[in-house]
Amino acid sequence: MTRYEDGTSPSAKTRKQQEDQRRMAFRRAIESYSDERRLNQEIADYPDLMLWQAPAAAARQSVQPAR
Repeated sequence: MTRYEDGTSPSAKTRKQQEDQRRMAFRRAIESYSDERRLNQEIADYPDLMLWQAPAAAARQSVQPAR
């Protein structure tokens, strides 16, 4: 079996990369959600700016999850 310099096998290295990818995707999702909430709070004082957001929210709700 091939070993890397740090002593891990290829499958362990691949597994670590996949874990890192999942972790980063999760972090990006949290940051996106946080940014959206912050933006919503900032524009809450300006109801006329909320009009552009209604179509985007409706589009997100109409998407069905894959089965």
